[in-house]
Amino acid sequence: MSDEKTTPEEAQADVFAAESPTRDASTAELGAPASVDEGGPDQDPDVSFESFGEAFAAVTDGPETVDEAAPPQYGVGPFSIREVALGGVWLLAFIFSFFPIYGQIGNGVSTWNGIDWVLTIGVPTVAVFLVGLRRLSPQGIRRVGSLGIDQFASVAFSVSTVVWLGMLWNSFVTLAGSRVFYATWVVWVEFVLMLAGVFLTVFAPLFPTIGDDFRHRSEIPAHRFASPARPVIARPASARPTPQAAPAAAAPVATPTTEHGVTDVTPTPYVADETQAFDLSTQDEQTPVVAPATQAFWALVPVERDVVDENGVALFTIDPTAWALVIEDRGDSFVVRHEDGRIGSLRDVSGVTRG
Repeated sequence: MSDEKTTPEEAQADVFAAESPTRDASTAELGAPASVDEGGPDQDPDVSFESFGEAFAAVTDGPETVDEAAPPQYGVGPFSIREVALGGVWLLAFIFSFFPIYGQIGNGVSTWNGIDWVLTIGVPTVAVFLVGLRRLSPQGIRRVGSLGIDQFASVAFSVSTVVWLGMLWNSFVTLAGSRVFYATWVVWVEFVLMLAGVFLTVFAPLFPTIGDDFRHRSEIPAHRFASPARPVIARPASARPTPQAAPAAAAPVATPTTEHGVTDVTPTPYVADETQAFDLSTQDEQTPVVAPATQAFWALVPVERDVVDENGVALFTIDPTAWALVIEDRGDSFVVRHEDGRIGSLRDVSGVTRG
């Protein structure tokens, strides 16, 4: 027996090494924990540690890889020159946001008096905060939905610029109508600052110095929300069923015979055929006659009409966009069968097209 003592860390490592061959290879490669046991009665088989890990990785997907061959990028501390300039623009805009935007200083209102602060200064503040957090905390939030931090900042400053421009536009409209320009100098300053933020985010790659922040970045797979959309094709139309003829009803037709002076009426089978012509004048008065059955057909109404029950209550409607199955033609009305099995009467048969 060895006298060497096993530390808790070594014991944990031995247990991990003993269990690691049984883990899924793909899970071990990704470094994700094993999935939740699907055999438990209280466990949801669709929920696993991997699914939570993917959701967490959607916003914190770790530090990006670095291109070792790229030239060094110099900045101010951990921040690039573009990020420092963007932070300075935001700081000035944040300070000026407390000044009145309408009326004279002292009796006017600032953007914080209403809901306008959300888009004018609130969203840019969140964008600048995330830019700083990305440098100071590599494991922090890395994206907002399907947008990266820089993409979100571009959207934030662009929206804020449009809102400040809208305030100026409304002031010019008021000036043309009532000769009063309501916007103060604050609106002009905020518009210029947010426009500078647009140049530092949207158009930054076009400039030589601040554009270095976007050059030599490593290529990574796009987030699933930012990937190209799947093609959409039209659903194939189901073929219209061919109308089938209703089975002919077999009706008894009486044939009179005479035996011992007594007339005996013996029914004989008769199959109705609508192609035959019936002359009722040649039938014996004691011989019952059954009318031929109607063949089913398709009908198309010119406008939307109601199909009602025997009391006149509407059961369903038929319209010119679909053919209706008529199972009986009563002359001034049709007996219509709905595709779900309901049967009613179409009392207005004018202009109906038979199919």
